[in-house]
Amino acid sequence: MDKATIGVIGGSGLYEIEGAKTIEELSIKTPWGKPSHNIVISEIEGHRAAFLPRHGKGHAHLAHEVNFRANIAALKMIGVREIIAFSAVGSLKEEIRPLDFVLPDQIIDRTKSRPSTFFGNGVAAHVGFGHPFCERLCGHIQNAAAGLGLAMHTGETLI
Repeated sequence: MDKATIGVIGGSGLYEIEGAKTIEELSIKTPWGKPSHNIVISEIEGHRAAFLPRHGKGHAHLAHEVNFRANIAALKMIGVREIIAFSAVGSLKEEIRPLDFVLPDQIIDRTKSRPSTFFGNGVAAHVGFGHPFCERLCGHIQNAAAGLGLAMHTGETLI
């Protein structure tokens, strides 16, 4: 069921994509349950994308309540191969101001009280996490941000 190959996960405050033409809305059940919200298949400048608000519409789920496994599985089930995920977070660096964009190259997940893996219950695997972000996709994002004149910081760690 290839509905879209690119997925967009919206963070706090990003519950829809402005200017996107909605094609259909999908309610999907995965082996890990239902995702945070229905997935909206949209057309953006001639490209199809699957949009999912991480916390649900209206911010219904706190970070530790987000069923990330169902979110990722649902996107994969409809054909998504690449995901652009937005997070609204603060910074402890003065040079990274509110409304600036950061394209991290590392991540430290400090979310507690939820499963931290797809594996377990008889499924064992080792997944490398040394380079958690796709360099090719990051290059496209950097070029797009530069073209829009957005303040973009790179080489940072998302905690």
